[in-house]
Amino acid sequence: MNSAIQQMLASYHPTSAVERKNAAKEVIQEIVLCGLSRGGFFDKAAFYGGTALRIFYGLDRFSEDLDFSLMEPDADFDLSRYFQAVQTEARSFGLNVSIEMKEKARESDIRSAFLKGNTREHLLLFYPDEGTLGGVAPDEKLKVKFEIDVNPPEGAGFARAFRLLPAPYEVNLYNTPSLFAGKIHAVLCRGWKMRVKGRDLYDYLFYLSRSTPVNLGHLNARLRQTGYLAAGESLSIDQLKQGLTEHFSQIDFKAAAQDVRPFIADAGTLDLWCADLFQQVTQSLAAE
Repeated sequence: MNSAIQQMLASYHPTSAVERKNAAKEVIQEIVLCGLSRGGFFDKAAFYGGTALRIFYGLDRFSEDLDFSLMEPDADFDLSRYFQAVQTEARSFGLNVSIEMKEKARESDIRSAFLKGNTREHLLLFYPDEGTLGGVAPDEKLKVKFEIDVNPPEGAGFARAFRLLPAPYEVNLYNTPSLFAGKIHAVLCRGWKMRVKGRDLYDYLFYLSRSTPVNLGHLNARLRQTGYLAAGESLSIDQLKQGLTEHFSQIDFKAAAQDVRPFIADAGTLDLWCADLFQQVTQSLAAE
């Protein structure tokens, strides 16, 4: 096994096939980032979302996808031009993967792609001494989804950050107030349908626990873009707190906790989840 991958896996102590798969996906996510960086992707794009928060800001939960945003709108942006750089990077670490665009059923500002490989093959590459792959089917696919918003709302702030593994690389990413704006937008607007997105709520508490201010201008731009606010309308910080307080009164927190439970190590904290908790901590929310 590649020594850089060994170093990255050393921080994990998986006890099941599920935990080994999550560790493998997290390592592969960083290999994808390294490939994108080498391919010049971050000259135009920024990393954001839960995985950005985990890798660069210490979020303690597993996050499945890689989310990016252009820094300036470009309806003709071609995500596939960076596939070769990602595949070259992945293969340099012994990964046997392919990348393909996800076809959209309708027009969207989001371009999506999947990196795919055989789960058993990659678990054996990462954990050659493991005696069992119980529960992993021979044809199971290990997938890493990455997508980019080609029509980003205005007002985001950016930061440059470096990683040393799997090889030294640099990314452009949203700063924490702008990441928090995206998360609050998701809390208020994500189409949950029949599934409560507890991961959004978990991340919301993570930001507040670190006294992260919200980039209110960027949040308002996001809310206008998706129709939560009318054109020209903006929320003050007090109005935002009121909107969140009302929203939290309508959530099934037991269902929300069940959604996030598989992605965190310390599930005991979820027993505290209720409307009162979220409404009280929201009073500490501040604008940047």
